[in-house]
Amino acid sequence: MATLPASVVVVSRGRAGALTLCLTGLVQQDHPSFEIVVVADRPGLAALTAWEDRTGRTGQIKAVAFDEPNISVARNLGVEQAAGDVVAFIDDDAVPEPTWLRHLCAPFEESDTIHAAGGYVRGRNGISYQWRAQSVDRTGATVPIALDGDTPTALSPSPTQAIKVEGTNMAFRRATLAELGGFDPAYRYYLDETDLVMRLAARGGETAIVPLAEVHHGYLANATRNASRVPTDMTQIGASLAVFLRRHAPRHQIDAARARMRGDQRRRLLRHMVTGPLDPWGLQRILHSFDTGFEEGEARALETLPALPHAARPFQPIPRLADTPPLVLSGRSWQRGALMEQAARAVEEGRRVTVFCLSPTALYHRVRFVEPGIWLQTGGLFGRSDRDQPLFRVCGFASRVEKETRRISPQRGILA
Repeated sequence: MATLPASVVVVSRGRAGALTLCLTGLVQQDHPSFEIVVVADRPGLAALTAWEDRTGRTGQIKAVAFDEPNISVARNLGVEQAAGDVVAFIDDDAVPEPTWLRHLCAPFEESDTIHAAGGYVRGRNGISYQWRAQSVDRTGATVPIALDGDTPTALSPSPTQAIKVEGTNMAFRRATLAELGGFDPAYRYYLDETDLVMRLAARGGETAIVPLAEVHHGYLANATRNASRVPTDMTQIGASLAVFLRRHAPRHQIDAARARMRGDQRRRLLRHMVTGPLDPWGLQRILHSFDTGFEEGEARALETLPALPHAARPFQPIPRLADTPPLVLSGRSWQRGALMEQAARAVEEGRRVTVFCLSPTALYHRVRFVEPGIWLQTGGLFGRSDRDQPLFRVCGFASRVEKETRRISPQRGILA
């Protein structure tokens, strides 16, 4: 089975620090043939240059300057530079598991009928899932899809029900993206990828859901939310919803869909108000921004999307890491400094490294990817990692490390 060359597009605006961590994870991918395209503002491009100089990767990444608050235009600029047969997308505040791209691209290599693919997204603790499999209808309403096991599943949409993918973990055939005109610039933020899969559904293209194609999403602050994930403005959410409903929903369903989404957002804000970060005046102000945005979206021009051009530059593959097995290190919490020093040396040698650092407690586990490129899992020896486990369980250190290694081995590329 031939490996299709892949392009990974990263859009970054206002998060230069997160971008460099994402890039550190991307260059650890075990996919045999891929390039990286970064579309970023000036601070992001400066951080990219500094990262390239620091890591010895000067000139290896395609860079595009763009500093406007429009995710669709930014992604299209990335696609225009992408020369791979498959184009994957990841957010700048996300980090991919080392096997992410290989798993995500595999369905395209196995079947010509696959035109899109989406993986699973883990949340800020690195363990709980933020997103798995869903379908979406013409009003933007989603329904979970139950999948068994880790095997990729090819799903066929209907003209009214598409297979949803998440913008921080999705891939498309480049030819399909180009033919569809890429992402619609009318969606400056939110629902841009959902609009794309609805257009894909109209032409009948299959989508693969790939559970082992995992990214960890930091969900960092941006123009619409703060560092605590509390919304600060919903103008673009409301505007994008209006555009989406005008594009796809039957006219008689638009008012109900708007009311449903507004109700969902109000409940979301109420949860934040109950926990403290938001007051009633803030809630009303943010809901007003949703209403204002919806009215703005009703007035936006809906244009026909022209096909995207061929890649502007030749394929520029990222040099692969040395073909050595991943390294797993483990120790007690008081050994963390020595463990991290050993891990850093291994990263410099081109190894992919996982560190388990466990304390004699029942603390919940947390997984993070940290510079210079180390997967770090911390928590209590007796605490839980998967959130469906008991709060406390007695176990030995070696057996706990073995169990946790088995849990992450498919995504981390560790041979069982």
